[in-house]
Amino acid sequence: MNSRMTNQILFRTNNSMARQAGLFYLGVVLTGIFSLMYVPSQLIVWNDAATTFKNISASETLFRWGIVSSMACYVFFIFLPLSLFRLLESISRWNAYLMVVLSIVSVPISFINLSHKFSILTLLHPELPSTLTQEQVQEQVMFHLNAYNDGILIASVFWGLWLFPFGYLVFKSGILPKVLGVLLMVGCFGYLINILANVVNPAYTELGIAGWVRLPASLGEIGTCLWLLMMGAKEYTAAQK
Repeated sequence: MNSRMTNQILFRTNNSMARQAGLFYLGVVLTGIFSLMYVPSQLIVWNDAATTFKNISASETLFRWGIVSSMACYVFFIFLPLSLFRLLESISRWNAYLMVVLSIVSVPISFINLSHKFSILTLLHPELPSTLTQEQVQEQVMFHLNAYNDGILIASVFWGLWLFPFGYLVFKSGILPKVLGVLLMVGCFGYLINILANVVNPAYTELGIAGWVRLPASLGEIGTCLWLLMMGAKEYTAAQK
């Protein structure tokens, strides 16, 4: 088999793996946006426990679908790094393993963290007559929502860290645009800056800069997802060296 035919086979294989990874990435992006952004925007008023409780009670189905969407997102986030590993392992096996480990570590944390949302459902429908007043139930709901957000902050450490080896692999591979790799690596530090700032300054979210700090990661991840889906992978270059 000559070199040209070998390259063509590798190219078709890379394209197939790239689009598979793109599908998993799309699953992560869509379910993540729905569960982490859309549902909270419709239901939660952070400084008003009574309104939040009323919203969740009135839209319990939406709240439950948010939980389902979160579980789907975390399942996709198991298969995503594994499919990316197949695509990028020949660039640097060490960085590919690091990418997989850092991403998958977040999954059990994220699943355990969902227990707070199930606790809210229990508060909405207690199995036994509750001795809590309405105000106390509302306070408990807000407690679990805040605890859930704290868990998301912990999981975000790994949502940020995995982007650095992933971005490095994208940058070095030659099968995806280098600018995406740069955005992913910068996005890693954006995640970590936001996490540190949230821990040391409780009023950080009110400053309105968190979204800008997170922008490189958002552009890098969504851009990579769309590129993998629509463009596939360029012909292998660095991987053959």
